[in-house]
Amino acid sequence: MTAPFLSLAQIRNRLILTARWILREHRPAPDGRCPICRTVGCPAAAAARDVLHAATEVQLWNAPARPADDRGVMRNENHFR
Repeated sequence: MTAPFLSLAQIRNRLILTARWILREHRPAPDGRCPICRTVGCPAAAAARDVLHAATEVQLWNAPARPADDRGVMRNENHFR
């Protein structure tokens, strides 16, 4: 499936899967260096961590907050009176 036909949730899920795959491949060896980049501070792993952090912060569906009454119960604005 091509990108113009993907939903926002599908694009977000693909970003998360790709970032996890990169982190798995660039996991530091016992000496602390990345086995692919051969560096201590792997830039690919850092970018993948940033993508995961950003993708998990995003709220795809923002429901408006409803105020709670004094008992902590959410009020239903659409009930019949």
